[in-house]
Amino acid sequence: MTDEQGALRAPKGTKDTLWPESARWEALVARFAGRAHRFGFGLVVNPTFEEVRLFRRGVGETTEVVSKEMYEFTDRGGRDLALRPEGTAPVVRAFVEHRPPLPWKAWYAAPSFRYERAQAGRYRQHHQVGVEALGTEDPDLDVEVVALAAGFLEDLGLRAVRLLLNCIGDGVCRPAYVELLRSYLATRRAELCDEHGPRFEANPLRVLDCKTAACRAVAAEAPTIVDHLCGPCAAHHARVLEGLDALGIAYESTPHLVRGLDYYTRTTFEFVSDELEAAQVTVCGGGRYDGLVEQLGGPPTPGIGFGAGIERVLLACDAEGVFPAAPTPPAAFVVDLVGGRAARDLVAELRRAGLAAERAYDGRSLKAQLKLADRSGAAVALIVGADEAAAGVVTLRPLRGGGEQRPVPRGAVVEELRAAAAARVDEERGTS
Repeated sequence: MTDEQGALRAPKGTKDTLWPESARWEALVARFAGRAHRFGFGLVVNPTFEEVRLFRRGVGETTEVVSKEMYEFTDRGGRDLALRPEGTAPVVRAFVEHRPPLPWKAWYAAPSFRYERAQAGRYRQHHQVGVEALGTEDPDLDVEVVALAAGFLEDLGLRAVRLLLNCIGDGVCRPAYVELLRSYLATRRAELCDEHGPRFEANPLRVLDCKTAACRAVAAEAPTIVDHLCGPCAAHHARVLEGLDALGIAYESTPHLVRGLDYYTRTTFEFVSDELEAAQVTVCGGGRYDGLVEQLGGPPTPGIGFGAGIERVLLACDAEGVFPAAPTPPAAFVVDLVGGRAARDLVAELRRAGLAAERAYDGRSLKAQLKLADRSGAAVALIVGADEAAAGVVTLRPLRGGGEQRPVPRGAVVEELRAAAAARVDEERGTS
């Protein structure tokens, strides 16, 4: 795309995330990775594009994700490919292909692509963090996965978030419920939205997931799956509720929550924000998918997972005024008044010692360099002028928290900065 002057711009529905906002992304992914590792999950990195049939078979031909929103293309070798619209199917495909030992617990951070109406928190290229756990149908794993998601959102400072929970049965009890729902919807066909009125028979569950006011009104009076669960599904659901109660994780039983993908079985859940607009309230969602591995050519292998949209989560953080995640400032900013070589060498030494350091370029004046030093957020400026160079010292000028300007021997700079950093940490701990 181009603007009125002909300059290239990002495609519609996408956005650039620049520094320092990108520091929040780094911090968010780091928080998620840390929690995932504590729960026993390891990182998996999948291709950005896959064969189209992966999503048609795994996600479902009749889902909006596949039928309306998926980016499809034919490559130069004649292969039908798609940009990944969601994270679960690629991870499960990787499991089927490589057969890692069970149980297999993987986390990811990756872009997804959906052709939909662009708006705040919803982009045609958006980014997700998520987990997938394969190899057991134990309901305690459902509780662990939900707890991981709940803890992650809590780590970010989010409080106006609610957990919605449901059980949608399995291949034993759900078919009878789907027929019951189909019969009910037939009596209310005229009240459904223009999309679902003519074609709800193909997949009645899609009506329960529809966001239009018309379908929501009809769904509110529809029969619920939790009233028609088979014995094993009812027992599984009861154990999940018991586990969440034991861990003190609040939830709202939501009998019409089915989510928009065909692979879900039994447990389904969403975390929604009360601070976001109705079309964007979901910040995290997932559930169990005990038949997906078989659909993709693998052996019977139960699984459960969730995905959280980074843009949507940060939008919720903005709405609550939490998780600013300011970029970490450098330990020092080197101000060089003797031609730049001192800055070049001192910055390199500090960085080799594990300290973040910055400098100015282009032979700027003392005033200009000090202005840049202050803007950088550095704790101190290290000034090297002609007198300092001759004496083998640097002038250490505190930029934050007071203190006197003083000379420091050139060979003691690293130790001085480390001691100052340790003192700041102790002070912060003492005031927290």
